[in-house]
Amino acid sequence: MGIDLITRREWKARAPKGAYTPISSTRGVKVHYTGGKVPADLADPGNHHKCVELVRGFQNHHMDGNGWLDLAYSMVACPHRKVFEGRGPGRLTAANGAGLNSQHYSVLALVGSSGLTHPNDGVLHGVLDAIDYLRDHGRAGKEIKGHRDGFSTDCPGGPLYEWVRRGAPRPGGSAPARPATPKPTPAKPKPSGGWPGRYLAYKPDAMMTGEDVAAWQRILKRNHHTIDVDGKFGRMTRAATVVLQREHGEVPDGIVGPRTWALG
Repeated sequence: MGIDLITRREWKARAPKGAYTPISSTRGVKVHYTGGKVPADLADPGNHHKCVELVRGFQNHHMDGNGWLDLAYSMVACPHRKVFEGRGPGRLTAANGAGLNSQHYSVLALVGSSGLTHPNDGVLHGVLDAIDYLRDHGRAGKEIKGHRDGFSTDCPGGPLYEWVRRGAPRPGGSAPARPATPKPTPAKPKPSGGWPGRYLAYKPDAMMTGEDVAAWQRILKRNHHTIDVDGKFGRMTRAATVVLQREHGEVPDGIVGPRTWALG
């Protein structure tokens, strides 16, 4: 079965407030849940209209409450195995957290922390259909992770995260989301020289600056972190450093010493 896609036009999405940031590919997809109450009867066969209302409500909250340009998620999966087009492939999500959005697309599953808390087969199939779609149309990589992987949050909730940790299998024992098609990638350029000899860290009262900071920021960008190469070790640089350290099993202290520098 292919994806049962509900386009933005079909769910009557509002136009974005501005231009999306384009992206050419990602490492994969992160799975999210609503984090609030979802109607316990949402999965009933006659209640798909409630899914549409939820998605519109999330878009309104993100645009009017948070001031974002659009719904934060790339795609949304509902309990009826239907997939809503959010920002879609090839566009930067806003759901994964600062410094993390360029690394993965985001798929919201319509389950919450109360009411409907356990994903049914329709939700799980929908999430995997969305992942296949993002791989086909947005060059999403093979990773399937939860929002909490790299960001301090309970999302995507216990039941959904346990499924993600089991490898996100298709319900009924069928195949999981198709593996990403291997793509030839150029050799990653290495930083010029080794560790510069001083520890780099975020110091709000006396911000560290210099070419060594800019060199580290270039390393972070080559590792798919969205930051400016301005030679200033600010909060965004620290956040991206913490994520890189956590991904490699290092102590996530945000300090760039010789071990962290070598991760690049």
